[in-house]
Amino acid sequence: MASILVVYGTTDGQTRRICERLRAIVEGDGHQVTLVPIEAAGDTDPSSFDKVVVGASIRYGKHSPLILAFANRHASVLDTRPNAFFTVNIVARKPEKNRPETNPYLQKFLRRISWRPKELEVFAGKLDYPRYRFFDRLMIRFIMLITDGPTDPSTVIEYTDWGQVEAFAHRIARM
Repeated sequence: MASILVVYGTTDGQTRRICERLRAIVEGDGHQVTLVPIEAAGDTDPSSFDKVVVGASIRYGKHSPLILAFANRHASVLDTRPNAFFTVNIVARKPEKNRPETNPYLQKFLRRISWRPKELEVFAGKLDYPRYRFFDRLMIRFIMLITDGPTDPSTVIEYTDWGQVEAFAHRIARM
């Protein structure tokens, strides 16, 4: 049994839901998982875990600066143990942008960190216009307009492939 730290940054809760599903599956595979939101990760020592997973959502083309800081601050520790990084974004709804090597946000993140994750994954997120604040709804509708996505302000679409999440969880358990 391994102890696994999962640090995550979420904007609207979908990354947290993905992490909770990962935890359920990995614990079902016999490991112990500790979920820590990035806002509470300041005192978390990744060296006290056997494996580390970091997950982050995208908002307006960027991962949380706290995720970036965590990855760079702990790069030397992360590189010494099994580890993984995943990103959650709406652009991953498109087949040509839903893999680590083709997702522009993941590639941009990797260029900004000194850590080199051993496992990578990309998950499509959830579009939930009614839940967004006015400004976010307006901006996301504009982004969707220029990327041929849905713009109806009542739209709620969960793009996350939960089978893909489960497969990634089993990869985490085996690493």
